[in-house]
Amino acid sequence: MKNTITKYPYLLLIVPLVLAYFANNSYGFVFKAGVPGSCIIILAFLYRKVLKTTPDIWYVFGAFFFSIAGDWFLSNKGDSFSMFSVGIGLYLIAHIGYMGFALMNGRIHKIFTFIILSGYLLFFYFLLFPAIDDTILMIATLLYSLISCFSIGAAAGMKLKPFVKWAYFLGVALVLFSDTIIAFYEFVGYRELNFLILPTYYAAHMAVTLALIKRRIDTKLRTAN
Repeated sequence: MKNTITKYPYLLLIVPLVLAYFANNSYGFVFKAGVPGSCIIILAFLYRKVLKTTPDIWYVFGAFFFSIAGDWFLSNKGDSFSMFSVGIGLYLIAHIGYMGFALMNGRIHKIFTFIILSGYLLFFYFLLFPAIDDTILMIATLLYSLISCFSIGAAAGMKLKPFVKWAYFLGVALVLFSDTIIAFYEFVGYRELNFLILPTYYAAHMAVTLALIKRRIDTKLRTAN
């Protein structure tokens, strides 16, 4: 079994995939947390011998951990704006983690960031701002929007191998897409895309994990040669 995992580490992604299936079918928060949680375990296992020499991986661990925490607050918020605001704040920290990894492997893509930032500021001003009457929630939502844009802008500017870069970029983009649907639901009342919230959220973690599995494989091959 160990040799199989060593030769085919992508098989480890079956674990979060199965957990995502149960989580998406309302089997409880344990399964929801299990998706990013299992991704942390997978990466910790694969990078266990090089954790000291790959400090960027800790930013991803942090992003996954704060995603779990943020998901808990949003899953238990009820009608509480405070719980919702804390959840957004924790997701904001998660995006800082994604951005931290990207910046350690490149720099922010200025043009792309400007374009997406402009779009999201317009989205916030015309759709979200009029619908939010709680100051703390409004500030948290605005800060989240700004950090999210810089996060994906940093992912677009990474100097990694194409597969690793674009799989990671896809993961960050899926997080942003999922959160945008949540914003439409919570503030605008648009529900038609709600069925995509959880699948894209889980796929985001698996895409980032896939990118880092690939990077680890490439590093091993380069070292062997």
